[in-house]
Amino acid sequence: MKKNQSGVALLEALVGILIFSIGILALMGLQAQSIRNTVEAKYRNEAAYLANQIIGQMWVDRANLADYDTTAGASQQMINWRAQVAGVLPSVVPAGANSPTIAVAGNQVTVTIFWQMPGADSPQRQFSVVAQINNS
Repeated sequence: MKKNQSGVALLEALVGILIFSIGILALMGLQAQSIRNTVEAKYRNEAAYLANQIIGQMWVDRANLADYDTTAGASQQMINWRAQVAGVLPSVVPAGANSPTIAVAGNQVTVTIFWQMPGADSPQRQFSVVAQINNS
């Protein structure tokens, strides 16, 4: 080997290790993002389930539909449901700014559930469902 080429193999090995390390770090970043997306999808699924659950209760209790409106009052079913939402979704306070809301306008019901993913820079998320609940 010529004197001016000494250490080239070592340099090639170091460049190869650097490229491999960058690839591994990229895979770790993709894995972390995948986990975040999975957790976010889980919370969206939970919000959909909880909204459909309260809508199902409203279908059964059609005569008292106005009692479910969060601006009108707080029936025991609403208190229990809000506590359940707060127990399942992060950053939900049963009677706070992030509490779930239900608006009843005639036979139309709008259920909105808010939550915030854990982390300082996470934006607030919401899930809304509009349903028609007929009396017949």
